[in-house]
Parts: sequence; structure tokens; C-alpha cells
Amino acid sequence: MKKISLRQILIPSITFAIICFLWFGPISTMFENIIISFIIIIANYIEYKGKPFTALGFQRDKLNVKNILVYAPLVALGLFVFYVFALVPLITKLTSVPIDYSGFDELEGNLSYFLFFLLLVWATAGFGEEIIFRGYFMRQFVKFFGESKISIALNIIIVTGFFGFMHSGQGITGQLVTWIVGALIALIFYLRKYDLWFVIAVHGLFNTLALTCFYIGLV
Repeated sequence: MKKISLRQILIPSITFAIICFLWFGPISTMFENIIISFIIIIANYIEYKGKPFTALGFQRDKLNVKNILVYAPLVALGLFVFYVFALVPLITKLTSVPIDYSGFDELEGNLSYFLFFLLLVWATAGFGEEIIFRGYFMRQFVKFFGESKISIALNIIIVTGFFGFMHSGQGITGQLVTWIVGALIALIFYLRKYDLWFVIAVHGLFNTLALTCFYIGLV
């Protein structure tokens, strides 16, 4: 493992403290993940000497039509089918508590709200959450603890556990389901050699399918 400099310790520590303040502090906004993403890019610019996007996993050679418009949609669809027909029923049966989808009630039949929410979710979840949890937290974990099988397993469990916790508004079942879905996306991120474009597309398309279901009244 490469020697870690003081700058590589201090900058992530300060960045993580700022992220926690924005998430758990007195100021709350629907755009906080977008703000945090910009902070992460600035932090990475300083830490990696002007190469913030490469450090996050934005790989130019993997940004192509086949990956984004063929493979990512297929993975998103497979993940969504697993979520709807296997994961949610199983976890709901274990907890005896249905997922709280009340925050999406206004979407049904409301085209303007659906389009606004779709854009917001792509920005805050598709891009925002993937930059934060996969691009930053997972990559920082690898920097400090390496890529052994145990390290990667702990990386996925811890980071996606926090990811699930951040969805507490959906109740315990929603948190557990999100944890598992997040872990699968994290595993894809690792198996694709930290291809952030791909998991952004998968996450965004997964959410698009979910929101479409809310809009047409299937949930």
C-alpha cells in the first residue's frame, strides 16, 4: 500500500465533517447532496492535484453508448425486478413493516410534479449519492484500507449500511432494502473497476422505473 500523506488524511477528514454537518446539522435542503458533490469535487481537486473526476471513478474510456444505453439499462431493469418481486416482499415478511412510500403520494397522475421529481432524483440520487457513497466514500476506504477481499467486503457493508440509514424516512424495511440494493450497486462499482458513470446510470434508471410506477399508480 502506498504511503498516505498528511494532506490525504486531513482533507478527507475535514470533508467528512462538512458532509455530516450538512446532513445532520440545523440547515436542511433538498439540494444538499448536490452541494456535497461540489464540495467533494473541490476536496478531490486539492487532494489529487487537479484530477478530481478521475479519483472519483469518472473514466472517459468507459463512457460509451454500449455501457450507458445497453448494459446499464439491462442491469437497472434486472435490479428493479429483483427489488419488486423478491427483495421487498422478503424483507417486508421478515420485519412485518411495509415500506413507507407516503413521500411519493403526490406523484400519481401529476405529470409536472413527476418530471420535476425525476430531474431532482437524477441530480440528487443518481449523481449525488453515487458521487458521495461510491465515488468518494468507497474510494477513500480503499485508499486507507486497500483492496483485500475482507477490506472490500467491509467497505461495501459499512458504506452501504450508512447509505441505508440515510433512507430512514422509508422505515426499517426501506432502510434494509436500500442497504441491500446499495450493496449490489457497490459490488457492481467494484467489479467494473470503479466505473462511476455506469453506476450513476444504473441508479438513475432504477429510480426512473420506480418513479414511473408511482406516477401511473402501480404502487
